[in-house]
Amino acid sequence: MFREIPVINGELRLADSFYSVSEAGMLLQKLRDEVFWQQESIRIFGKSYAVPRLIAWVGDEGKAYRYSGISHDPLPWTATLSAIRQKIEAATGTHFNTVLINWYRNGNDSMGWHADDEPELGSNPVIASLSLGETRMFRFRQTDNHRNSFGFPVENGSLLLMAGALQHHWQHCIPKSAKPMGDRINLTFRAIV
Repeated sequence: MFREIPVINGELRLADSFYSVSEAGMLLQKLRDEVFWQQESIRIFGKSYAVPRLIAWVGDEGKAYRYSGISHDPLPWTATLSAIRQKIEAATGTHFNTVLINWYRNGNDSMGWHADDEPELGSNPVIASLSLGETRMFRFRQTDNHRNSFGFPVENGSLLLMAGALQHHWQHCIPKSAKPMGDRINLTFRAIV
């Protein structure tokens, strides 16, 4: 099911059709309707900016998460999210107690360069990233050498697994796109320790 994506100092595996196109489409519609979406804002040099996507933090009780200066208390699991989590746990052999959900409504919505290296995730976190909807580029760059970078399209229904020391040595992003794009929902399952 998974194919290895060669990378030094980390592990990357991709399952291109973890969900079929029709299954992924149904899940996308369910999540758009079921999830309590939030539009957050961040402060940069004293000025407030809207985060260029909608988000939701879902997880087991007490599994709060803080990133970009914002603290998130988890929303409860829905039946749809619980079923997705169960399938991903079975395929990866990893237990996840939270999921960060990002809704990229069009090509203007994006995620800047970052590493999922917060202390709550432990030393070598395993992160399972499920993409539903529009194909988007997923970019990586080496933390200490930004010229060493690569990327690949992440398609509807695909599951990307990031593990090992990857978050210590690499950053990733979803860049903006100038071409017209439909919406994409990305779910990043993780374990808060």
